[in-house]
Amino acid sequence: MAILASSSAFHTPLFTTRAPTSIQAELVTHYEEIKLDTDHGMSVFDITPQIEAIVAKSGCKEGTVTVLSKHSTLSISINEMEGRLTDDIRQYFLTLAPPNKPYLHNDLDYRVGPDDWPGGDEAWRDFRRTQPVNTHSHLIAMMLGTSECIPISESVMKKGKYQSILAVDIDGPKTRGIAVQITGGN
Repeated sequence: MAILASSSAFHTPLFTTRAPTSIQAELVTHYEEIKLDTDHGMSVFDITPQIEAIVAKSGCKEGTVTVLSKHSTLSISINEMEGRLTDDIRQYFLTLAPPNKPYLHNDLDYRVGPDDWPGGDEAWRDFRRTQPVNTHSHLIAMMLGTSECIPISESVMKKGKYQSILAVDIDGPKTRGIAVQITGGN
């Protein structure tokens, strides 16, 4: 292991690296989707075991795994999965973006639908009236983010001991899709 820099006279390493290896490897690309049934309101799920299983199945020894939400109100984040922390996450973000504010996105009478919506704007408004008002969900998802990329080395995701890959649904209950793409070598 090579020490690349030190921070004091005590020679505490700032970061380390292992020696590079020369490997003949085949390119590995693997794609899967996870389906997740979420709870009402804002809910947090640990999807680490599903991602670990996909990494193991891929045969990738060195590379990355990208985890991407396929929805604008479902976030992917890395943090600790602990019950009281998940309660704090809910409380904190709902304080930052309270559901009861007069957001413009929630004013369906003034929203124009997609150009190709069957039946035009009136049909779009009729459809939207069946959907929850959810501007706060979009704002929270923007703050948390919708993807994470985790390095894989020696066939294992290299994340911290207490780090989990979390799916945070802000607009449930729904069935959600999460894309998992692995790229690397075996």
